[in-house]
This record gives sequence, structure tokens and C-alpha cells, in this order.
Amino acid sequence: MLKSGVLGCSVFLLLLVGGRGQKSEMLASPGDEPLFRGSDQYDFSIVVPASGLQCLWHFAHQSGRFYFNYEVQWVTGIGKDRHISATVNSPRGLILGSSQEVRGQINFHTQETGFYQICLNNFHNRFGNMQVFLNFGVYYDGYEEMQQQKDEERKHLNDTLATIEASTVKVQSYVFHMWRYYNFARMRKGADFYLLLSNYSYVTWWSAAQSLVIVAAGYLQLHFLKRLFHTRSTTDTNKPRC
Repeated sequence: MLKSGVLGCSVFLLLLVGGRGQKSEMLASPGDEPLFRGSDQYDFSIVVPASGLQCLWHFAHQSGRFYFNYEVQWVTGIGKDRHISATVNSPRGLILGSSQEVRGQINFHTQETGFYQICLNNFHNRFGNMQVFLNFGVYYDGYEEMQQQKDEERKHLNDTLATIEASTVKVQSYVFHMWRYYNFARMRKGADFYLLLSNYSYVTWWSAAQSLVIVAAGYLQLHFLKRLFHTRSTTDTNKPRC
């Protein structure tokens, strides 16, 4: 789960930047290190209450690639509608992508630096909660090459070591994308697992109810059949009449 401290810090920073939604990168003062442009990602589950709205904020620089995947794992209530409304808004409040399916993904290029808002709206279920698995983050093309050039300038490495570093950077990029596909498969597996538990519980309780109905019906049938063959004992004072 996302730690409350990280979320609180994100909200605090969001209040600081307000609605300015700057387009360009923030300038660093002379002598300061440039902004970190590495990739960061999160995956966790969140419970959205009935007719509720849950929003998260994720910071991203411009010229990045933002991705957001989600999967509804389980739903409570009577209707059990598994559809959910998911939207991603820019720092200016513009809707960059939306989805109203059981599972979906939203991908786009970040055009401005700031906090991007991810919202989940459970208006389809007015009487039931739902648990949604989230996988989102941002990565930047070209960051590895920039970092490699800086390392070459500082360390003056030879061609052989530079080739090894370039291959390592490519492998890291491939591993990162494999991790994304793995999380998407894990979302599907989690949803199937909760669906299996729900079906198992449904079959168990329905079988128990049918067994009780069968036993009760057999008892009632036996009771009425015994009443059909019930005879009274005859005595001198109590004799059967026509």
C-alpha cells in the first residue's frame, strides 16, 4: 500500500505549486544538481467505497511517458457491477485519459511538469465497495543516454567499458518493461483469484440451502403420508361411524 507519509507529502507539495501548472522545467540555481529524471512506479490495491471517489497525485516532469493500469479485483453489495470510472488529469485539471471498464490502461506523454491526478469513481455501485489494483508510474526516454554521457565525460572511460555500460542500460530498460507486463499479468491473476473465491462461496452456500430444502421437503412429505394412514383405536364407547 502507498504510505500515508508519501501521499501527505505529495498533497503538501501540490498545495505549494497551486494551480500554476508550469509548462517548462523548473530552473536550478547555479551550482545545483539538475532534477532527477529517473523512472519511478507504484503498484498496490485500494478500496473505493460505494458511490465514492478516491484520488491520488503523482509527480512527473515534462517529456516523460506516464502509464496507468488498473484491474477491479472484487466487489461487494447486491448489484456487483464491476465497472469503475477512472480518469487522469493534468496539473492544469484537463482530462488526459479516461476509462469505464473492469480493467483498463491510460498512457500518454507528459507535456508539463507537475502533479498528475488519478481518480477512481465508484458511481456504478451505490451499495457496494470495490477493491482495485493500481499500477502506475512514469519513465523518461533519453535519461539513460544523458547519464551515460556524463559518466563518460567525468571518468574518461575506454570504448570497451562504454559498450558494456550501454548494453547494461538497454538491459535495465528491457527489465523495466518486463516488470510492467508482469504487473499487468499479476492484476489479472489477482482478479481471477477473488472471482474463484466468490464462486466457491456461492456454490457452498447454495448447495447447503438446497440440501436443507430437500431435507425439509422429505420430512413434510413423510408427515403428510403418515397422517393419511392414521387410524383411531376403537372401544365400546368410541366406535367409528359411517
